Amino acid sequence: MAKLERTFTGDFDLALARLDQAVLGGSTSATLEDRSDFTMGATRVAVRMYERYSWSGGNRVAMCLTLAGEGNDLHLTAITAGGSQAMFFKINTWGEEAFLDTLRDIVDKL
Repeated sequence: MAKLERTFTGDFDLALARLDQAVLGGSTSATLEDRSDFTMGATRVAVRMYERYSWSGGNRVAMCLTLAGEGNDLHLTAITAGGSQAMFFKINTWGEEAFLDTLRDIVDKL
């Protein structure tokens, strides 16, 4: 498992669109598996579940992206899983880290 978290300011819809484009454009095998959007008071939350094939790990890797925002205050949490090849412990997380790398550059620019 690998995790990326950032707190930043910006437009919620624009940030979500750019994050989505970064993930789906970062790999030919990346797909959006499911999504959920909801609002609680002034807080907006978007949850996205992506999956892609990891060439380095030889398996499929999933990433859950959650963007929460109130006004222009935004918080992103992205967590990957599924990149290990071992039965009882993790041998490698290269595929998981590589999946998160599709977000790192764009988040730092938002």
